[in-house]
Amino acid sequence: MNTATAQTPQSTIDTEAFAFVQALASELSKGKVDLPSFPDIALRVRQVLADENVTQEQVSRVVGSEPALAARLMQIANSAALNFTGKPITELRTAINRMGHNMVRSAAIAFAMSQLKKADNLKGLEQPLDELWKSSAAVAAMSHAVARRYSKVNPDTAMLAGLLHGIGKLYILTRSVAHPKLFADPVAYGQIVRDWHSPVAKALLENWDMAEEIVNAVHEYEDMERSHSGPVDLTDVLTVGNLLAAFKEHPESLEINMHDVAACKRMNIDRASYEKLIDESEHEIDALRQALGV
Repeated sequence: MNTATAQTPQSTIDTEAFAFVQALASELSKGKVDLPSFPDIALRVRQVLADENVTQEQVSRVVGSEPALAARLMQIANSAALNFTGKPITELRTAINRMGHNMVRSAAIAFAMSQLKKADNLKGLEQPLDELWKSSAAVAAMSHAVARRYSKVNPDTAMLAGLLHGIGKLYILTRSVAHPKLFADPVAYGQIVRDWHSPVAKALLENWDMAEEIVNAVHEYEDMERSHSGPVDLTDVLTVGNLLAAFKEHPESLEINMHDVAACKRMNIDRASYEKLIDESEHEIDALRQALGV
Protein backbone atom coordinates (compact mmCIF):
# COMPACT_ATOMS: atom_id res chain seq x y z
CA MET A 1 0.00 0.00 0.00
CA ASN A 2 2.73 2.44 0.99
CA THR A 3 4.83 1.40 -2.00
CA ALA A 4 1.98 2.03 -4.42
CA THR A 5 1.30 5.40 -2.81
CA ALA A 6 4.96 6.34 -3.11
CA GLN A 7 5.06 5.29 -6.75
CA THR A 8 1.95 7.22 -7.79
CA PRO A 9 3.50 10.72 -7.69
CA GLN A 10 6.46 9.55 -9.81
CA SER A 11 4.09 7.93 -12.28
CA THR A 12 2.17 11.18 -12.52
CA ILE A 13 5.39 13.14 -13.03
CA ASP A 14 6.54 10.74 -15.75
CA THR A 15 3.21 11.20 -17.53
CA GLU A 16 3.49 14.99 -17.21
CA ALA A 17 7.08 14.91 -18.49
CA PHE A 18 6.12 12.77 -21.48
CA ALA A 19 3.24 15.09 -22.36
CA PHE A 20 5.47 18.15 -21.98
CA VAL A 21 8.23 16.74 -24.20
CA GLN A 22 5.67 15.68 -26.80
CA ALA A 23 4.28 19.21 -26.90
CA LEU A 24 7.79 20.69 -27.25
CA ALA A 25 8.67 18.27 -30.05
CA SER A 26 5.43 19.09 -31.87
CA GLU A 27 6.08 22.85 -31.65
CA LEU A 28 9.66 22.43 -32.90
CA SER A 29 8.59 20.22 -35.80
CA LYS A 30 6.18 22.92 -37.01
CA GLY A 31 9.10 25.36 -37.20
CA LYS A 32 7.16 28.29 -35.77
CA VAL A 33 8.39 28.72 -32.23
CA ASP A 34 7.65 31.96 -30.40
CA LEU A 35 7.55 33.17 -26.82
CA PRO A 36 4.10 33.60 -25.31
CA SER A 37 3.40 36.97 -23.69
CA PHE A 38 6.60 38.47 -25.16
CA PRO A 39 5.94 42.24 -25.35
CA ASP A 40 5.11 43.47 -28.84
CA ILE A 41 7.75 46.23 -28.71
CA ALA A 42 10.56 43.66 -29.04
CA LEU A 43 8.99 42.34 -32.24
CA ARG A 44 8.54 45.84 -33.68
CA VAL A 45 12.16 46.79 -32.91
CA ARG A 46 13.34 43.54 -34.44
CA GLN A 47 11.32 44.19 -37.58
CA VAL A 48 12.48 47.77 -38.07
CA LEU A 49 16.13 46.81 -37.53
CA ALA A 50 15.83 44.00 -40.08
CA ASP A 51 15.73 46.69 -42.79
CA GLU A 52 19.33 47.46 -43.77
CA ASN A 53 18.26 50.88 -45.05
CA VAL A 54 16.39 51.91 -41.91
CA THR A 55 17.04 55.47 -40.72
CA GLN A 56 17.77 56.57 -37.16
CA GLU A 57 14.53 58.55 -37.31
CA GLN A 58 12.52 55.38 -38.00
CA VAL A 59 14.26 53.48 -35.20
CA SER A 60 13.72 56.39 -32.82
CA ARG A 61 10.03 56.51 -33.69
CA VAL A 62 9.53 52.80 -32.91
CA VAL A 63 11.58 52.88 -29.71
CA GLY A 64 9.97 56.13 -28.60
CA SER A 65 6.53 54.51 -28.80
CA GLU A 66 7.41 52.63 -25.60
CA PRO A 67 8.55 55.25 -23.06
CA ALA A 68 9.97 52.70 -20.62
CA LEU A 69 12.16 51.19 -23.35
CA ALA A 70 13.26 54.65 -24.52
CA ALA A 71 14.27 55.45 -20.93
CA ARG A 72 16.24 52.19 -20.75
CA LEU A 73 18.12 53.06 -23.95
CA MET A 74 19.00 56.47 -22.57
CA GLN A 75 20.28 54.79 -19.41
CA ILE A 76 22.46 52.37 -21.38
CA ALA A 77 23.84 55.12 -23.65
CA ASN A 78 24.78 57.16 -20.58
CA SER A 79 26.28 54.21 -18.68
CA ALA A 80 29.98 54.05 -17.89
CA ALA A 81 30.33 51.21 -20.40
CA LEU A 82 29.45 53.48 -23.34
CA ASN A 83 29.75 57.08 -22.22
CA PHE A 84 33.49 57.53 -21.89
CA THR A 85 33.32 61.33 -22.00
CA GLY A 86 30.93 61.64 -19.08
CA LYS A 87 28.86 64.16 -21.04
CA PRO A 88 25.20 63.11 -20.70
CA ILE A 89 23.06 62.33 -23.75
CA THR A 90 19.57 63.78 -23.63
CA GLU A 91 18.22 62.93 -27.10
CA LEU A 92 16.98 59.47 -28.04
CA ARG A 93 18.29 59.63 -31.61
CA THR A 94 21.79 60.46 -30.33
CA ALA A 95 21.57 57.58 -27.85
CA ILE A 96 20.60 55.14 -30.61
CA ASN A 97 23.43 56.40 -32.79
CA ARG A 98 25.95 55.89 -30.00
CA MET A 99 24.66 52.42 -29.12
CA GLY A 100 24.38 50.94 -32.60
CA HIS A 101 21.67 48.61 -33.81
CA ASN A 102 22.91 45.45 -32.10
CA MET A 103 22.80 47.10 -28.70
CA VAL A 104 19.39 48.64 -29.42
CA ARG A 105 18.18 45.15 -30.33
CA SER A 106 19.69 43.83 -27.10
CA ALA A 107 18.01 46.55 -25.05
CA ALA A 108 14.62 45.78 -26.61
CA ILE A 109 14.97 42.06 -25.89
CA ALA A 110 16.24 42.79 -22.37
CA PHE A 111 13.27 45.06 -21.74
CA ALA A 112 10.83 42.46 -23.07
CA MET A 113 12.37 39.69 -20.95
CA SER A 114 12.17 41.80 -17.82
CA GLN A 115 8.50 42.58 -18.53
CA LEU A 116 7.49 38.91 -18.71
CA LYS A 117 7.24 38.87 -14.90
CA LYS A 118 4.18 41.11 -15.25
CA ALA A 119 2.29 38.82 -17.64
CA ASP A 120 -1.00 37.61 -16.16
CA ASN A 121 -0.68 34.11 -17.60
CA LEU A 122 2.77 33.66 -16.01
CA LYS A 123 1.67 34.41 -12.46
CA GLY A 124 3.56 32.25 -9.97
CA LEU A 125 6.72 32.19 -12.11
CA GLU A 126 8.02 35.56 -10.95
CA GLN A 127 10.99 34.14 -9.04
CA PRO A 128 12.36 31.75 -11.70
CA LEU A 129 11.75 34.40 -14.38
CA ASP A 130 13.68 36.92 -12.31
CA GLU A 131 16.55 34.47 -11.70
CA LEU A 132 16.77 33.61 -15.40
CA TRP A 133 16.69 37.28 -16.36
CA LYS A 134 19.47 38.17 -13.89
CA SER A 135 21.58 35.30 -15.19
CA SER A 136 21.06 36.43 -18.80
CA ALA A 137 22.06 40.00 -17.97
CA ALA A 138 25.16 38.82 -16.07
CA VAL A 139 26.31 36.64 -18.97
CA ALA A 140 25.59 39.46 -21.42
CA ALA A 141 27.73 41.95 -19.49
CA MET A 142 30.56 39.44 -18.99
CA SER A 143 30.51 38.40 -22.67
CA HIS A 144 30.74 42.05 -23.68
CA ALA A 145 33.87 42.45 -21.52
CA VAL A 146 35.44 39.19 -22.74
CA ALA A 147 34.85 40.12 -26.39
CA ARG A 148 36.50 43.52 -25.93
CA ARG A 149 39.62 42.16 -24.27
CA TYR A 150 40.19 38.68 -25.66
CA SER A 151 38.84 38.66 -29.21
CA LYS A 152 38.00 40.64 -32.31
CA VAL A 153 34.32 39.77 -31.90
CA ASN A 154 32.00 42.77 -31.81
CA PRO A 155 31.27 43.34 -28.06
CA ASP A 156 27.69 44.44 -28.79
CA THR A 157 27.05 41.18 -30.67
CA ALA A 158 28.56 39.28 -27.73
CA MET A 159 26.21 41.10 -25.35
CA LEU A 160 23.21 40.16 -27.50
CA ALA A 161 24.31 36.51 -27.58
CA GLY A 162 24.73 36.62 -23.80
CA LEU A 163 21.21 37.98 -23.34
CA LEU A 164 19.84 35.23 -25.56
CA HIS A 165 21.88 32.32 -24.20
CA GLY A 166 19.03 31.25 -21.91
CA ILE A 167 16.18 31.89 -24.34
CA GLY A 168 15.43 28.16 -24.69
CA LYS A 169 15.16 27.86 -20.90
CA LEU A 170 12.85 30.87 -20.91
CA TYR A 171 10.63 29.28 -23.55
CA ILE A 172 10.38 26.04 -21.56
CA LEU A 173 9.66 27.99 -18.37
CA THR A 174 6.79 29.89 -19.99
CA ARG A 175 5.31 26.57 -21.16
CA SER A 176 5.58 25.02 -17.68
CA VAL A 177 2.47 26.82 -16.38
CA ALA A 178 0.37 24.18 -18.12
CA HIS A 179 2.27 21.40 -16.27
CA PRO A 180 2.37 22.43 -12.57
CA LYS A 181 3.13 18.92 -11.26
CA LEU A 182 6.16 18.65 -13.50
CA PHE A 183 7.41 22.10 -12.56
CA ALA A 184 7.09 21.14 -8.88
CA ASP A 185 9.61 18.31 -9.41
CA PRO A 186 13.01 20.02 -9.87
CA VAL A 187 14.82 16.84 -10.97
CA ALA A 188 12.41 15.94 -13.78
CA TYR A 189 12.02 19.55 -14.88
CA GLY A 190 15.79 20.12 -14.81
CA GLN A 191 16.35 17.10 -17.04
CA ILE A 192 13.90 18.45 -19.62
CA VAL A 193 15.63 21.85 -19.57
CA ARG A 194 19.06 20.24 -20.07
CA ASP A 195 17.85 18.06 -22.94
CA TRP A 196 15.69 20.58 -24.75
CA HIS A 197 16.77 24.18 -24.14
CA SER A 198 19.43 24.17 -26.87
CA PRO A 199 17.26 22.89 -29.79
CA VAL A 200 14.40 25.13 -28.61
CA ALA A 201 16.71 28.16 -28.58
CA LYS A 202 17.97 27.37 -32.08
CA ALA A 203 14.44 27.08 -33.46
CA LEU A 204 13.27 30.24 -31.70
CA LEU A 205 16.21 32.38 -32.85
CA GLU A 206 15.93 31.11 -36.42
CA ASN A 207 12.25 32.04 -36.30
CA TRP A 208 13.34 35.53 -35.18
CA ASP A 209 15.76 35.74 -38.14
CA MET A 210 18.73 36.25 -35.85
CA ALA A 211 22.20 36.27 -37.45
CA GLU A 212 23.62 32.80 -38.00
CA GLU A 213 26.62 33.42 -35.73
CA ILE A 214 24.28 34.28 -32.83
CA VAL A 215 22.10 31.22 -33.47
CA ASN A 216 25.20 29.00 -33.57
CA ALA A 217 26.70 30.55 -30.44
CA VAL A 218 23.54 30.09 -28.37
CA HIS A 219 23.16 26.54 -29.70
CA GLU A 220 26.77 25.45 -29.12
CA TYR A 221 28.20 27.45 -26.19
CA GLU A 222 27.83 24.55 -23.71
CA ASP A 223 30.15 22.33 -25.78
CA MET A 224 33.33 22.70 -23.71
CA GLU A 225 35.39 20.62 -26.15
CA ARG A 226 34.27 22.42 -29.30
CA SER A 227 37.06 22.83 -31.83
CA HIS A 228 37.28 25.00 -34.94
CA SER A 229 39.87 26.60 -37.16
CA GLY A 230 40.54 30.31 -37.31
CA PRO A 231 40.43 33.02 -34.65
CA VAL A 232 38.34 33.19 -31.49
CA ASP A 233 34.68 33.43 -32.50
CA LEU A 234 31.39 34.44 -30.90
CA THR A 235 30.70 30.93 -29.59
CA ASP A 236 34.06 30.95 -27.80
CA VAL A 237 33.27 34.31 -26.25
CA LEU A 238 29.85 33.15 -25.07
CA THR A 239 31.28 29.92 -23.65
CA VAL A 240 33.85 31.87 -21.61
CA GLY A 241 31.43 34.67 -20.70
CA ASN A 242 28.91 32.16 -19.36
CA LEU A 243 31.61 30.30 -17.40
CA LEU A 244 33.08 33.44 -15.85
CA ALA A 245 29.64 34.79 -14.92
CA ALA A 246 28.71 31.46 -13.32
CA PHE A 247 31.79 31.43 -11.09
CA LYS A 248 32.07 35.16 -10.41
CA GLU A 249 31.05 34.65 -6.79
CA HIS A 250 33.18 31.50 -6.43
CA PRO A 251 36.58 32.30 -7.99
CA GLU A 252 38.21 29.52 -5.99
CA SER A 253 36.29 26.98 -8.12
CA LEU A 254 36.95 28.72 -11.42
CA GLU A 255 40.38 27.36 -12.26
CA ILE A 256 39.39 23.69 -12.11
CA ASN A 257 36.27 24.39 -14.19
CA MET A 258 38.30 26.26 -16.85
CA HIS A 259 40.94 23.56 -17.12
CA ASP A 260 39.55 21.51 -20.02
CA VAL A 261 37.54 24.23 -21.76
CA ALA A 262 38.77 24.55 -25.35
CA ALA A 263 37.61 28.18 -25.67
CA CYS A 264 39.66 29.19 -22.60
CA LYS A 265 42.73 27.60 -24.17
CA ARG A 266 42.14 29.40 -27.47
CA MET A 267 41.95 32.71 -25.58
CA ASN A 268 44.84 31.86 -23.27
CA ILE A 269 42.62 32.84 -20.37
CA ASP A 270 43.26 31.42 -16.90
CA ARG A 271 42.42 32.52 -13.38
CA ALA A 272 45.06 35.27 -13.44
CA SER A 273 43.63 36.59 -16.72
CA TYR A 274 40.14 36.42 -15.25
CA GLU A 275 41.17 38.38 -12.15
CA LYS A 276 42.79 41.01 -14.38
CA LEU A 277 39.61 41.15 -16.49
CA ILE A 278 37.46 41.69 -13.41
CA ASP A 279 39.87 44.26 -12.01
CA GLU A 280 39.81 46.26 -15.25
CA SER A 281 36.16 45.70 -16.17
CA GLU A 282 34.14 45.39 -12.97
CA HIS A 283 32.79 48.92 -13.19
CA GLU A 284 31.88 48.43 -16.86
CA ILE A 285 30.22 45.05 -16.15
CA ASP A 286 28.23 46.44 -13.24
CA ALA A 287 27.21 49.49 -15.28
CA LEU A 288 25.94 47.32 -18.12
CA ARG A 289 24.01 45.05 -15.76
CA GLN A 290 22.39 48.04 -14.08
CA ALA A 291 21.58 49.62 -17.45
CA LEU A 292 19.97 46.38 -18.59
CA GLY A 293 17.69 46.59 -15.59
CA VAL A 294 19.23 44.23 -13.03
